[in-house]
Amino acid sequence: MKILLDTCVWGGTLTELADRGYDVVWSGNWSEDPGDDEIIAQAYNQGRILVTLDKDFGELAIVRGTPHCGIIRLVNLAAKQQATVCLEILSLYAEELHSGAIVTASPGRVRIRTPES
Repeated sequence: MKILLDTCVWGGTLTELADRGYDVVWSGNWSEDPGDDEIIAQAYNQGRILVTLDKDFGELAIVRGTPHCGIIRLVNLAAKQQATVCLEILSLYAEELHSGAIVTASPGRVRIRTPES
């Protein structure tokens, strides 16, 4: 499974996901931040699920109809919890993400917005 981590996601998440066999890229390693439009476009063009803390990507996907390959939004999680939650979401909701769902995960709660919603 291919993942693109937004710059705002803790960099240690890259290592933890890669160690579990995921093909993961962290935009924090890029020479400059290209902005949300370009990040979601690159994730889509490369067939990657986008992981972010930023609600703007959901707005791009829902309001503007920007194509994507699934989005995980992490809310109110400590940096060191982000990888664990990502791994859990990827394991439990891979099928939904591949169909273009937006999964929002916060402590004790997961919300899934399917493309049909």
